[in-house]
Amino acid sequence: MAVGTLTALPVPPPRRIDRRVAGGAMLLAPLAALPLAAVAGLIMYGGHALGLPSLAVAGVAVGAVALGNRGLHLDGLADTADGLGASYDRGRALEIMRRGDSGPTGVAALVLVLIVQCGALAGGNVTTAVIGVLTGRCVLSLCCARGVPSARPEGLGATVAGAVPIPLAALVFLLAAGAAAAAPGLPWWRGPVAVAAGYAAAGLLLWRCTRRLGGITGDVLGACVEAATAAALLASV
Repeated sequence: MAVGTLTALPVPPPRRIDRRVAGGAMLLAPLAALPLAAVAGLIMYGGHALGLPSLAVAGVAVGAVALGNRGLHLDGLADTADGLGASYDRGRALEIMRRGDSGPTGVAALVLVLIVQCGALAGGNVTTAVIGVLTGRCVLSLCCARGVPSARPEGLGATVAGAVPIPLAALVFLLAAGAAAAAPGLPWWRGPVAVAAGYAAAGLLLWRCTRRLGGITGDVLGACVEAATAAALLASV
């Protein structure tokens, strides 16, 4: 479920999907995203080795990650921005998010977040790319921790909402921060700061969405991934 949902890699469908499987998939999200992080890191390494412009290399790396997950999280970011910006009426906001087309607020959010991601990554390196991609997926366990409700009775949000025990969500954060501290190419403290910044951005957006929408949806999860990735990339440089 983790690989099939979060990447475009062809895998067999889960034999069953219940709250245990859904919670496990959100916990394993960083491992499922390792191929995407590896691709981004290889592009950064190759681009720098060839002396290509840093911003262009960063743009290719960000684009490759988006291609590797079928643009799923970027679509969620645009839909969430449209929903939050359209109306204070919860039902109308959710209906706008369900449509799937992108309005001006969603397009603006996409452009701004991608500018931040590419601009930050242009000043980084292989380690920066890997930390950014994986932090964006680590926050899914936070967004699906016990106590976080679903905004709808159906859909991906309803399947994963509240499916991750809080101690396990905290463990993912600690493991991510510890691994980032040992990552080469950065001062030991910068990696954990990047992870913390990603979690802070996702947590703020999660708080806003639960207040305005009543909980999470699949789109909200995608928006949190992209916000966390942008914040982690920015903090890492």
